[in-house]
Amino acid sequence: MVRRTTIRKRMRAKLRQVKQQLRQRTHDPVPQTGRWLKSVVQGYFNYYAVPGNLSSLGVFRDRVLALWWRTIRRRSQKRRISWTRTLELAQRWIPQPRALHPFPDARFAATHPR
Repeated sequence: MVRRTTIRKRMRAKLRQVKQQLRQRTHDPVPQTGRWLKSVVQGYFNYYAVPGNLSSLGVFRDRVLALWWRTIRRRSQKRRISWTRTLELAQRWIPQPRALHPFPDARFAATHPR
C-alpha cells in the first residue's frame, strides 16, 4: 500500500502564510483570531486528513499553536500569557487532528464494487 503524507514544503509554505496573517492580526481580539485559526486548521485537516498522516497533522496543529502563542506574547507590555493558558485557548478554538477520509481501498470498493 502506498503511504500518503504531507509534503514538508507545502506544510512550511502554509505555516509561513499563517505566520504572516497572524502578524497582521496581532491586535485583533483573541476570539476573532481563534475563529480564524479554527477555519484555517480545519481546512488544512479537510484536505490532508488521510489515514497514516495524523502525526503530520499533529505537528501542523502544534506549530500553529506556537505561532499564535508568540503573536499573543508580542501584543503589548501587559502580563505575559502562559503556555497553560495558551493550551486552554487551543482546546477552545483549534481542532484536534483526526482522519476524515477512509482508507483508499474502502473508498474504491464503495465506488467500484466487484
